[in-house]
Amino acid sequence: MAVRKTPRAGNGANIRLAADIGGTFTDIAVFDDKTGRLTFGKALSTPDRLVDGISSGVEKAGSDYASASLFLHGSTVAINTMLERTGAKTALVTTEGFRDVYEIGRINRPDAYNLYFQKHKPLIERALCFEVKERVRADGEVVTPLDEEGLAALSDKLEKLGIEATAIMFINCYANGAHEARAKELLSKRHPGMFVSASHELSQEYREFERCSTVAANAYIGPKVRQYVGEIDEHIRKSGFHGSFLIVQSTGGLYESGQAQNQCVRMLESGPAAGVIGTQALCYTLGIKNAIAFDMGGTTAKAGVIYRGEALSTGAALIGGYDQALPVQIAMMDIFEVGTGGGSIARVDDGALRVGPQSAGAQPGPACYGLGGEEPTVTDANLVLGRLGADRFLGGEMKLDVKAAERALAKVGKPLGMSATEAADGILRIAATAMSYAVKGVTTERGLDAGDFVLVAYGGAGPLHAVAVAREIGIRNVIVPGAPGVFSAFGMLFSDLRYDYVRTHLMQLADAPFDDIETVFRDLEKQGRDAIAATSVKPHKITVKRAFDMRYVGQEHPVTVDLPMRVFQKQDRKAIKQHFDDMHLLRYGTSAPLERAEVVSLRVTVAGLMKKPRQEKIGKGGSAPPKSALAGKRPVSFDGKFRSAPTYKRAELLAGNRINGPALIEEHASTTVLMPRDRMTVDAYGNLVIAVAGAK
Repeated sequence: MAVRKTPRAGNGANIRLAADIGGTFTDIAVFDDKTGRLTFGKALSTPDRLVDGISSGVEKAGSDYASASLFLHGSTVAINTMLERTGAKTALVTTEGFRDVYEIGRINRPDAYNLYFQKHKPLIERALCFEVKERVRADGEVVTPLDEEGLAALSDKLEKLGIEATAIMFINCYANGAHEARAKELLSKRHPGMFVSASHELSQEYREFERCSTVAANAYIGPKVRQYVGEIDEHIRKSGFHGSFLIVQSTGGLYESGQAQNQCVRMLESGPAAGVIGTQALCYTLGIKNAIAFDMGGTTAKAGVIYRGEALSTGAALIGGYDQALPVQIAMMDIFEVGTGGGSIARVDDGALRVGPQSAGAQPGPACYGLGGEEPTVTDANLVLGRLGADRFLGGEMKLDVKAAERALAKVGKPLGMSATEAADGILRIAATAMSYAVKGVTTERGLDAGDFVLVAYGGAGPLHAVAVAREIGIRNVIVPGAPGVFSAFGMLFSDLRYDYVRTHLMQLADAPFDDIETVFRDLEKQGRDAIAATSVKPHKITVKRAFDMRYVGQEHPVTVDLPMRVFQKQDRKAIKQHFDDMHLLRYGTSAPLERAEVVSLRVTVAGLMKKPRQEKIGKGGSAPPKSALAGKRPVSFDGKFRSAPTYKRAELLAGNRINGPALIEEHASTTVLMPRDRMTVDAYGNLVIAVAGAK
């Protein structure tokens, strides 16, 4: 990706603003459809009023709200509200006799011999789970009508309890959502200020606990997300914005901010998903089929996968890890996350050095920021080891305090009998191992060999640690794209309008009625087309993808199988079975071609394609970098030993330039570390392509 600095964005209905709010920094990308100009801005996040960080970043990018026709936004607010348990006081309304579905869950026992194991903690306490008389069969037939009088009495009780949000989950409502829709209508009418969410609006799949957990999460985070999105909308419109405000979903697709205020759970992984979309676009340009998107910011490290040119997604995710997870049953990018970032705090616990998941965040931030932080972090460790330049952070905008970092590192070094340098080296080693788990989570645990993939590293801290992570798990090639510190914001510019629908429709493949299947698919596709038509954005093309959730007869859990349109046109059961067998083999390492298979659910993805930025080539040079690129040398610690390492200005590098490690390549919002014996080449688009030495 070539980055060109441009003058202030002019008047134009062609300009797109993209804003990605992270735990430490807020990143901005500005793209002019007409001229192809692309600029970036980066500012510290402002937790007390997040829109201030956005405005600061937009100003640094040389733009303003009034110039833009599209404002794209991704944020960690939704996921953080859920993980930090800072959501609304929420009630659950469910079918009589099923009050305990949410608390019982699946009774997962990951560690059978752990006497201190704690099961998942629901977002809604049992005392706030209430029952209403109603019943619908699995085929959608109404057995017991909704008790509206009982619901009215319950609504009065909810008001007295000070309930801010209510989740509605009736049994079998995926087959017939009429009772849920009526209950939502009545509760919303009686309590206009209450956030009310019905499960069938989020998921039309079977599995009561998963649907219950999904709607509970949506209601729990709803008031906070609605207020937050509303505040941004109000602020940008007062600042002269008259275009469309779109939010990035967890799938990497876009939907209207008004929809996001009601279906908040769809934006849980919005920022990380945008980075995976950006990686997919990069892979398309470079002709790469398999890649790992590795994003390390100030608070967390995330990984996603591009496999055979497609970003891998999932129909459900466990928020909080397997042991104490709360499932969310919606389409999202398949992303694995660990609590290790530049701001992750190091500590001594039971005589051992540990890193994260606690983070210094943006306020006060790492000790070296000089903003009041005193705890040692990964960023402090990088500074003490010379991998960050104290006078070059954010292009020199922000000076770092080496002495403050050393004092902070002494907090963990002294108890362990280590110097500040040794403590810093230990922190980075532990961080690399922790981050390798994120990469393994989306490759090895999915039946993929990480060594067969290219690691695309971005985020402010990603290029600092990418080679160490690659060595840890045997990845031989790393790519650092242009402007990696704002890459997720850049990725939003490649997002399309997207709507995902799923409907449970259990049937054996051998006698599956294709006419019925086609009817369901066409109904779901119409919902997607109608949703796109209702937006204020007019895409240049609409695409449709179909998939089955399938399993062998007798199995419990299905796998999602993407299917080409031709298998439906030809009604080719044999081809569908082959696709399923292949996917089962990839996912689990085994398949059973002679066993019968069944279809569990039908999935549809409808996308409205939007114009994408051009990824431009940069000027050519020889194998040696130009003299103007060399920014001097400084002592840098590698493998516990300081040695003199050259530093280069990335903006001065040309296509074809080669640099051998050890070396540092610096740019405005990130630094790429080349370890000893690593070899880096600048490709035609300005990407840094690193051949990793010593991968395990």
